[in-house]
Amino acid sequence: MRILGFVLLIVVSSVVSQEINGWKISGESYDKTLIGELKKKIADDTYKQINGIVVIRNEKLLIEEYFNGEGRDSLHNPRSVSKTMAGSVLGIAIHEGYLNNVDQTLAEFYDLKQYDHFDAKKSQVKLKHLITMSSGFDGFDFDEKSIGNEENMYPQDNWIQWALNLPMASDRNPGDKWYYFTGGVVLLGDILNSKVPGGLEKYADEKLFKPLGITNYRWQYTPQNVPNTAGGFQLSALDFAKYGQLYKNGGKWKGKQIIPADWVKKSFTKYLPTTVQGNEYGYLWWIKTYKVNGKSYEVYYCTGTGGNKIFVFANEPLVIVVTASAYRYRNAHPQVDEMMEKYIIPAVTTK
Repeated sequence: MRILGFVLLIVVSSVVSQEINGWKISGESYDKTLIGELKKKIADDTYKQINGIVVIRNEKLLIEEYFNGEGRDSLHNPRSVSKTMAGSVLGIAIHEGYLNNVDQTLAEFYDLKQYDHFDAKKSQVKLKHLITMSSGFDGFDFDEKSIGNEENMYPQDNWIQWALNLPMASDRNPGDKWYYFTGGVVLLGDILNSKVPGGLEKYADEKLFKPLGITNYRWQYTPQNVPNTAGGFQLSALDFAKYGQLYKNGGKWKGKQIIPADWVKKSFTKYLPTTVQGNEYGYLWWIKTYKVNGKSYEVYYCTGTGGNKIFVFANEPLVIVVTASAYRYRNAHPQVDEMMEKYIIPAVTTK
């Protein structure tokens, strides 16, 4: 059915045992009036280039909506959401012994003296610093003038060489301060690719995606033909929701421990405040609190350019996915916050 030019898929089913892409259908209620108002605002372009909304409550599919030509089987590019998935693979690889721990330094994986701007601080950069955005490299993606801005990396023939050639920042040491640095997660992907059996793509498929029942996906690759952990790993919205529910379950999916529970706990730990007001940072997960109708809702979330989000609620049985393609829209992230606060959270939380 097509209404107002977008695809409408409301989950309504009296057959609770029915499954869609591995999800059982929820028979619980929600405020359909609020969700209807939200859909109108997406249709009239008040909220721009929103592609999908999926709500999981109590591990069942409560709401599934698609817009602007996307549908249930669409593979969506969530940009930097992919970074968080690289962190998941790191946790599994450490648990299985292919890497020792997050305190291993870059000097254990690269001969840093072969690269430009070598100094002692570069040898002190740990895996933990890469996944908490505190490496101390002179790189900040939120500053267009930064020498280490990710946009300076993409035209390069060798992204690893580019990152390791960067100088260290003069005003901070590794672990001191949060500066969003995509190049550090590219280094993480390169390290994983060299250490896990069969390489990163095969290992992630066997250890993360297949256990979740995810078979339809698409990688992007670096110039060195390594899976790109900077961004661009494409999944369907329902499969993004599986990834969120995996973390909501403490790393378990259908009773099987896929990601170590202690890694999930560490991922959701607040290590550093960010330059984004109200946000803190874990292991490639953001942490913040929404306030709706006098109640606070803490969420752990991964996010990517354009307004792409996977939200895992700390104290509610909820996982919410928003996919969007407002890649060049300056209010892409604020509009999703407004959608969450005005419509989605009030519609799906218990009174």
